[in-house]
Amino acid sequence: MAAAFFAAVADPAKAEAASAGTEPADRVHPGVVDAMREIGIDLSRSEPQLLTNELARRASLLITMGCGESCPYVPGLARDDWPVSDPKNQPLTEIRRIRDEIRERVLRLVESRHWLPDRS
Repeated sequence: MAAAFFAAVADPAKAEAASAGTEPADRVHPGVVDAMREIGIDLSRSEPQLLTNELARRASLLITMGCGESCPYVPGLARDDWPVSDPKNQPLTEIRRIRDEIRERVLRLVESRHWLPDRS
């Protein structure tokens, strides 16, 4: 969800996001697909990927969501942990709450880093 929101609001010439997890599922959870579809974002074709050291090394910022010790450590890489609940197996009302929290966090991040598109 975070990478999809990031792609929707950030200027791709300034920054891009990749989504990965330490224990990725075979597919995006159907409840997450439904909750995101409600706001016009289609994740039905998205494929979860493994967060590897190589992927992390290509980043300038790593946002984690509670992976703790299982997240790769890359010296010099800025990292922020967002304590967001896992939407897996949650009811749709809870997935919506998580979705909205992630959307707000992404927007604050993009604004604080000046990654919004220029309004010229």
